[in-house]
Amino acid sequence: MNAHHPSPADGPGPFPHGPGPSATGSGPAPDPSGAARAEDRPARLSVGVVGTGRVGPALAAALRLAGHRPVAASGVSDASRRRAAELLPDVPLVDPAEVLARSELVLLTVPDDALPGLVSGLAQTGAVRPGQLLVHTSGRFGAGVLQPALRAGALPLALHPAMTFTGTPVDVQRLAGCSFGVTAPEELRLAAEALVIEMGGEPEWVAEESRPLYHAALAIGANHLVTLVTQSMDLLRASGVQAPDRMLGPLLGAALDNALRSGDSALTGPVARGDAGTVAAHVTELRKHAPQTVAGYLAMARATADRALAHGLLKPELAEDLLDVLAAGTPKEGRPPKGSPPPQDDGPRPHSEGDGRGDGKGDSDGEGTGGEETDS
Repeated sequence: MNAHHPSPADGPGPFPHGPGPSATGSGPAPDPSGAARAEDRPARLSVGVVGTGRVGPALAAALRLAGHRPVAASGVSDASRRRAAELLPDVPLVDPAEVLARSELVLLTVPDDALPGLVSGLAQTGAVRPGQLLVHTSGRFGAGVLQPALRAGALPLALHPAMTFTGTPVDVQRLAGCSFGVTAPEELRLAAEALVIEMGGEPEWVAEESRPLYHAALAIGANHLVTLVTQSMDLLRASGVQAPDRMLGPLLGAALDNALRSGDSALTGPVARGDAGTVAAHVTELRKHAPQTVAGYLAMARATADRALAHGLLKPELAEDLLDVLAAGTPKEGRPPKGSPPPQDDGPRPHSEGDGRGDGKGDSDGEGTGGEETDS
């Protein structure tokens, strides 16, 4: 826990007497002696989970480590029930209405598209109680989706962990230092941030209107990364590599670290160098061996070229042929792009004539641009 965050032992916190009106921070003052008595710590809440997918049980288990009491959960599939049994042993599985009846703090951890209907149904049936903390973990929605519950007197919080979950106990450990996208009414901000801190996370405030953009950013970074990595492993296997995971691990770890530290300055590889011939060869091979990957390769290469140009990494004089390849997948009008080897039937040519430029521009980088860098 970072030093700038209060710990549960620092005083009464935002939940001195449970989740009622005092959840906004009011309550008895700490003992003047400063003694950290158990009764001076934040009240331990009874916790319920509606939707025992990969996220809910992990968050409830983290809250249990902070001293709260998981008391009920609901899950439908066999996998959900197994996860609940592993992460929340001895917690009974009941229907959603009963979860709310037993809990002061309720985690709504269902798929995004199911959340609005679930909230409306619970509110309409009278399952929501005044003063009850209702927390959803959707990245897409802010607190507004909980409006029906708010009208019923609930206290709405949106706490989205920026983490990928496996549905196993390792998820609880990964919450340490995990950022949470937090959205709530201003008067509940302290309560929302305190819950995140108690789970070991770091609260990051996200405005209600920014939630969809925030979620799209995370999907690009995390979900699409999995697709890219698994595609890369498949292609390495097809090329004969026996242990693609071992090959990619250090490379992708370094690339991620460089990107987080240096942003676009970390771009390397044939697109950033303007090696149109190499990119054309990639497209040709992908069309032969994995045609389903071509569209994604071209789209990512165009995005990479745009960023490399904007940040001065890709020289404008090399970009023309590269963009031709990305537009058509082949060099423009059949001419070889700069840096391509000569046709086989032409025979060997001296270096002074065969440096691959062929357009008389005489730029000094030509062949050397690709030869000086060996990174991917």
